[in-house]
Amino acid sequence: MEVAAYYFPNWHVSPLNERWHGKGWTEWELLKAAKPRFPGHRQPIVPAWGYFDESQPTWAAKEIDLAADHGVTAFLFDWYWYEGASYLHETLEQGFLKAPNTGRMKFALMWAIHDWMNIHPALYTNHPELLAKGSVDAAEFEKVTEYIIEKYFRQKNYLRVNGGLYFSIYELSNFIKGLGSLEAAGEALTKFRHRVRKAGLGELHLNAVVWGISVLPTETKVKNAGELVKMLGFDSGTSYVWVHHFDANAAGFPQAPYSAALAANETAWAKYARELPIPYHPNVSMGWDSSPRTTQTSAFENRGYPWMSTFVGNTPEAFEDALRRAKSFAEKLPPEVRMITINAWNEWTEGSYLLPDTVTGTKYLEAIKRVFAPR
Repeated sequence: MEVAAYYFPNWHVSPLNERWHGKGWTEWELLKAAKPRFPGHRQPIVPAWGYFDESQPTWAAKEIDLAADHGVTAFLFDWYWYEGASYLHETLEQGFLKAPNTGRMKFALMWAIHDWMNIHPALYTNHPELLAKGSVDAAEFEKVTEYIIEKYFRQKNYLRVNGGLYFSIYELSNFIKGLGSLEAAGEALTKFRHRVRKAGLGELHLNAVVWGISVLPTETKVKNAGELVKMLGFDSGTSYVWVHHFDANAAGFPQAPYSAALAANETAWAKYARELPIPYHPNVSMGWDSSPRTTQTSAFENRGYPWMSTFVGNTPEAFEDALRRAKSFAEKLPPEVRMITINAWNEWTEGSYLLPDTVTGTKYLEAIKRVFAPR
């Protein structure tokens, strides 16, 4: 079974970040500045390895060994394309792929096609500035996918599911918006498949991140996610994070129980298993705390993302229970498509990470090893 952890690559200096936030900026600055926002709130979180540059091969090698030794089989890199070029790609291209042990870990892309907003940090008014648009038209999509084919799909350790190169799209509504219609989006994906075959790389396995699809810019009426993924030709579905299926603020502010989030997401797994005409890979979130992305000098109030409730009770034991439930769910799928996704390897400023901190160490990784690692 594939155990794939999402990887957020914003912990190194990048040209766009320096333009937006100043010379030398990385998202580590938000984590360092985090403060407790309510009684008992554990902030700032301190990484046990310090504030390292994950675009360096030596650090990537340490991450690969740690993940592989604990039963994680793949990294799903959050991948971005803004202003006609890739963004935050240095982690994957300069770090992970150049690590001497890169062959120990499979990898794939989750194209996070959302607009990039200035939430670093988000102001109290919570009307963030648009920094870059995520949607692309047909010509730009061809440019994006040619880059992906040449840079990534030819790598020997690129993840394949049921023989196909796994490629996930995060925000389907923005994808369709850029292409202009549901029909045009489906045609673009079909052409993508043809280009992959023409490159001699076999088949694609297209994965849809299903959540919150509300408005589709097309005259075609879509009743549910099942109809949408069928029309676009996806091969599987999954989710990114539990708060996409659980209203944390409604469950209690500023704290929401991890157990309630698990229950809501188990319901979502069953819902998508019924509604989708394709396999659904369950998602497990380690935790949630997006308060580091808020202005620390402002009152912490219920104002919508990232002004959100923090999960409480997300102990390593509770996480392990969630993993076992997800494993049981995934085992009902055919062997060739059994997979779970985990949020996340390193979403430090959203409070969901598997890398060790100074308090819990590797306990969450040890939970994965107990549930999934071969004995």
